[in-house]
Amino acid sequence: MRTVVEITKNNNEAPVSLLRRFSRRVKTSGVMQKVRANRYYSRKDSPLKNKNRALNNIAKKKEFDLLKKLGKVTG
Repeated sequence: MRTVVEITKNNNEAPVSLLRRFSRRVKTSGVMQKVRANRYYSRKDSPLKNKNRALNNIAKKKEFDLLKKLGKVTG
């Protein structure tokens, strides 16, 4: 994603007004909205990874239940 926002200084223009024009141009171009929308984006896990995670949880639960049954763990 690339959006170029270019501003040229007019004759006898103060730096403050140049900055103000640049800020306004950036806001109207929608660049900041796109950046903020993608700020916390994270990819979804693959189905295989979800399956492996579920199988690991099942194995851990079985092991915990066995230890609980033997009296080695309270919980």
